[in-house]
Amino acid sequence: MGSRAAVPKHLNFITGNKNKLAEVQAILEGVIELRNQNVDLVEIQGTVEEVTLDKARRAADAINGPVLVEDTCLCFKAMNDLPGPYIKWFMLALGPAKLHHMLDGFDDKSAQAVCTFAYCEGPGHEPVLFQGRTDGKLVASRGPTVFGWDSCFEYEGTTYAEMDKSEKNKISHRGKALDKLKVWLASKVDA
Repeated sequence: MGSRAAVPKHLNFITGNKNKLAEVQAILEGVIELRNQNVDLVEIQGTVEEVTLDKARRAADAINGPVLVEDTCLCFKAMNDLPGPYIKWFMLALGPAKLHHMLDGFDDKSAQAVCTFAYCEGPGHEPVLFQGRTDGKLVASRGPTVFGWDSCFEYEGTTYAEMDKSEKNKISHRGKALDKLKVWLASKVDA
């Protein structure tokens, strides 16, 4: 008797961020149907992995079904990987025009964008993590400021905001994490 795939026909992506939803839909197009639900979840403090795992469990309980959740970090080498999963709060306080000033006192402007997705089959199931990382540096804002810190994160001379969306999706932390998810989904379907 063959093993049955535990992957649903669609994924409930839990986010209230329209830009993030559009980017994930573009990357997963043709792979799996993505449905969006905006569920207000309590977010614990901890590593990005701890935060994402907890978020996946809470989301699966909240909708009583399979979920995909995501957490994004921006880690500064000069600050021992802070602000990490707390970048959202720094962005809200400083905005893209002032974010680069966080590293004014440091020579090292290197940064790593980290995206961690978690898939949880449903309540009581252990989530599976998929993580992507892209090395770059923190710079003064360049390009459109419509998507988080994209205008402040430079990869090989160009900020995410200055890139064509399809080009960004090929090299970004989110694209890399979703590539791992795609491989995992394919392995479950072929099982």
